[in-house]
Amino acid sequence: MNARDAQQFSGSASAQDLRLSMVAAERSGDMLAALLLQGMRKSWPQLQASGIGGPQMDAIGFVSRWSCDELSVRGLVEALWRYRHINGIRQTLIQDLLASPPDLYVGVDASDFNLPVERLLRQKGVPTVQLVCPSIWAWRPERVQKIRDSVDHVLCIYPFEPALLAQHGIEGTFVGHPVADVIDIEPDRLQARQALGLATDATIVALLPGSRPSEVKGLALPFLQAAKRMLALRPGLQFVLPTHGPLLPMIEAAIAQAGMQGQVHLIMGRSHEVQAACDVALVASGTATLETALHKRPMVIAYKMQWLSWQIANRKRLLPWIGLPNILCNESLVPEFLQEKVHPEALAKAVLQWLDDPVAVAKIQQRFTELHHQLRQDMPTLATYAIQKVLAA
Repeated sequence: MNARDAQQFSGSASAQDLRLSMVAAERSGDMLAALLLQGMRKSWPQLQASGIGGPQMDAIGFVSRWSCDELSVRGLVEALWRYRHINGIRQTLIQDLLASPPDLYVGVDASDFNLPVERLLRQKGVPTVQLVCPSIWAWRPERVQKIRDSVDHVLCIYPFEPALLAQHGIEGTFVGHPVADVIDIEPDRLQARQALGLATDATIVALLPGSRPSEVKGLALPFLQAAKRMLALRPGLQFVLPTHGPLLPMIEAAIAQAGMQGQVHLIMGRSHEVQAACDVALVASGTATLETALHKRPMVIAYKMQWLSWQIANRKRLLPWIGLPNILCNESLVPEFLQEKVHPEALAKAVLQWLDDPVAVAKIQQRFTELHHQLRQDMPTLATYAIQKVLAA
């Protein structure tokens, strides 16, 4: 089933009311969920959707009982530190959903939070769908049994996932990655720079230390220290760092600690424009690495987490990479620096190497273009069609 067939199917669907419960546990999930909601409203114009979401979901009529920021943690140990608070939210949510069951529950990523909710609802006869397959191909393969017990259908954003799930008796549909739909195949660098008020002829480095407080705590300072070293070697460089309100005090403190006051353009939100505008990016591992790749920009990936969390996660890791561009292309396209290797000097050197090698940049841009076409599948339409089939079963 391609996107055109799915659109025809959706167009003939009954415009019945649908009560949907949805949980997105971080900002990237908020974006995915908002796109899915927009697609679903074409089939269910009177859709009522509530649960846990973020600003993009709320802007299109979603009713958030809690903000996704309350659930946003990184690492097993950090999750344990906040377990009582997060579990309290989950238990209250479960009680409310069991008392007044929705027509459908959609968990958006955040499988550790969503799978227990989905399992209980599924036992009560509520259809359950998971948007974003838990990364059993990368780490923690033991989650397969939990997925099979909890979810009626998985909406997969990577093409190899449905076949992997089928091996374990789990139904899944490749719907494409929605970020690939919203980013232009050929991003306009000049337009992005003009929109952000940046010099059109400058060499611009994007600093993307993450969207979670734990990420910013570990990466903002070494990123800014790396920027200071780059600036010492190339005084003409300009640095741009997108962030959002709750993280701004941490970012400003890191800028001051690094001695980079007045040297970093802080942008509230608008990370896609920053990625389009830059020449190269220094980026925290996560969805931002894929977004940077789809903007066809070379990058250096870095990541640090609490020591014990890393020890636990690293033992369960199945792949040699953590960065999505390397994983999806199945090769070491961009450098990765993890844990104790996140040194400002090493990061600065790796970023500057991209600026000195236009042949390597052209090669990686071609590879990222191929990846973009592969992932661009009109997620909202294909996902809505898959959900219709689940509800009709």
